[in-house]
Amino acid sequence: MISMHLADGVLSTEMAVATSVGAAGMLAYSLYKTKEEEIPKISLMSAVFFTFAMLSLPLGPSSVHPLLPALIGTILGRRAPIAVFIGLFIQAAVFQHGGITTLGVNTLLVGVPALVCWQVFSRVYHREKSPYVLSGLLGGLGVTLTVVLLVGVLLATDIRYSQGMISNIQLIILSHIPLIFLEGGITAFAVGFIHKSRKTVLEGAKG
Repeated sequence: MISMHLADGVLSTEMAVATSVGAAGMLAYSLYKTKEEEIPKISLMSAVFFTFAMLSLPLGPSSVHPLLPALIGTILGRRAPIAVFIGLFIQAAVFQHGGITTLGVNTLLVGVPALVCWQVFSRVYHREKSPYVLSGLLGGLGVTLTVVLLVGVLLATDIRYSQGMISNIQLIILSHIPLIFLEGGITAFAVGFIHKSRKTVLEGAKG
């Protein structure tokens, strides 16, 4: 089964180049006017993403790993793709988890949902007394968007990924349904705890 972190050789050359260019543009947007005081928080979330994304959760005939786009986006705001890229680069370079030629698309798959979740959170959070429901829903949304993007990329690369009695795309969708609920709970708990104990950490949601 194809992993959420795509390996070298899965994508066509054209798709790998196009997504790398897109990821470069997203990172340029995220890096613009980054302040020195933001670096520790970016480093912390890079480590969190790296650690969780290395976990493998067995689900039936396949396995999945946590993605955390909503949590990263909520805490880092527009800087979220930086943490995603750093975590993915270390995984690919040191542990061969994912690929170097697919580093761009893998960054987009988590970075774009992280930015979307940040935008939603930043518009709703300051009107909410408690962020538990909001962050829980965003946790599920982040995983859903990542899966949708991955399916789109695979279909654009080769229609055969959707063919067969049980196709790669069907396995990807089915195996990530439990993760939607799991990450909803993780994100709700984490953001709710931060909201109570150190609310200033969520200032990244302001943009």
